[in-house]
Amino acid sequence: MEKATEKRIFFTRHAQAEHNVEEDYSIPDAPLTALGRQQSAKLHEDTKDTFQQSAELLVTSGLRRTLSTAIIGYSTLRKRLEGEGKTVVVLPQLQECNDLPCDTGSAREVLEADPEYAGLDFSQLTPDWNSKKGFYAGTTAALKARARWNRQWLRGRPEREILVVAHGDCLRYITDGENSLKPWANVEVREYTFKVDEKEDESGEAWLVPVKKIVQEGEDQPTSSSERFVS
Repeated sequence: MEKATEKRIFFTRHAQAEHNVEEDYSIPDAPLTALGRQQSAKLHEDTKDTFQQSAELLVTSGLRRTLSTAIIGYSTLRKRLEGEGKTVVVLPQLQECNDLPCDTGSAREVLEADPEYAGLDFSQLTPDWNSKKGFYAGTTAALKARARWNRQWLRGRPEREILVVAHGDCLRYITDGENSLKPWANVEVREYTFKVDEKEDESGEAWLVPVKKIVQEGEDQPTSSSERFVS
């Protein structure tokens, strides 16, 4: 297994989705807009010959906008990994933070019936994955705990280079430890590594540190978190 401080985690915020356009957070499991699909295609063109050739794992949230971004934007990587017997990991722990309709994922059987997502493994989407309760609750304590889980999960993986597609608020919790409200643009990719190796991590937080920004295809669209939504 690679040392944590030698691992590279490439975090990607999803492309523009319908709820980003009018800040309409009532749209259930908001899908990508036409522009969002174009942004994802541009992501593919800009990265197909770089880290898509070397990444060893592709991980995505189970919401429609992240699934579609991963499928379109990282199609070269997906094809290569599936040829090696490694499926895309659809991880419910990477879902967006709030309990609004736009941030609540669809049931597993609904996603499995969608032709766009054919071939994806949804086995980790348990019946409670979109409940927004318990481990998946939108409280600050639960979100910090889930962010810690994600960091520890990534650190514990054997792969050196991991590509993650998630959401603005979720990524803030993972990389900053809180909802810092720092901008994450649509289809912005940032490279991170771990601050210390596991044996030196006395707090068990698995903190990450930024390495560099890779690409940005969209604008700084708002997320569903604002002062009135944070709990």
